[in-house]
Order: sequence, then structure tokens, then C-alpha cells
Amino acid sequence: MKILMVCLGNICRSPMAEGVMKQVAEDHGLAHVFVDSCGFESYHLGDAPDKRAVKACKNHQIDISNQRQRLFKVSDFDIFDYIFVMDSNNYNDVRRMARNEQDMKKVDYLLNVVYPNSNKAVPDPYYGSDDGFENAFLLIEKACKQFAKEKLLVQQKKD
Repeated sequence: MKILMVCLGNICRSPMAEGVMKQVAEDHGLAHVFVDSCGFESYHLGDAPDKRAVKACKNHQIDISNQRQRLFKVSDFDIFDYIFVMDSNNYNDVRRMARNEQDMKKVDYLLNVVYPNSNKAVPDPYYGSDDGFENAFLLIEKACKQFAKEKLLVQQKKD
């Protein structure tokens, strides 16, 4: 199974989500899970995640410091089974690049895993304090753990 996490700049929320989902998969012995992240703004192309995102993850024993920012590509629709966005702007950006309805069937808000059909955003912590990063981390973690329970572990039993 292949999962893509998407946010605006790919330096805060989506790298945290990538790190958390990888850790959740590892904790459950799910070696068949591949997770990546990307964004839509090229301001930080090739950069490591924001230091505050790295710190928030490190506080939970997750190291995201080696990740690098990349941009969303149309080919991501062909590669990934699930494409999770962090907010409505990300959703609209992905939708603009979708080639058809089949592409969009892979796309959902990450927090819809916990709050179905709510389209709640993971708040962007970039312009805030460390507390915003911790809050984003906890929301992301909750969704990733729920996704693992509902999809990843079920898929493992089928395999």
C-alpha cells in the first residue's frame, strides 16, 4: 500500500504526517506500506522540514530530519493508493491536477479518517508557535493510528 501526504509547502504538516504514518506502520510490522509527502509551493524545494516540525516529531521519538521537500506531480495519482490532504486549499490544488474522477477517488482529507465527511483541516502551524506544531502532530497521529486500524491492519490480514 502506498500513501501520500500533501500540504502547501511540504515542510510542516505533510512531513510530520509522513513520519507519523511510517512510524505507525513500523509499530504494527507493516513492511508493505510506503509513505511519502509533497506540497504545491516551490519556496522550499529540496529543503528539510521546518525545525519546529522536526522538534515536534522528535519529542515523540520520530525523526523526519532527512526528508526533503518535493512538489506534487500528476504521476502521483498513478503511484499512490491514498492521497491525504491537510486542508481545503490542498484538496483544491490536487483536484486541479486530477485527470479524471478515478484520480479523485484516491484523495481525502486526513482528518476525515477520524471525523468522517467533516473535511476538517489540520491547522497549518507555520506562522504560529511550537504549540501549533504539537497540536498538528497530535491530530495527525490520531488520524494515522485510526487509518492503520481501519485499513492497514485489515489489508495485512488479507495478504
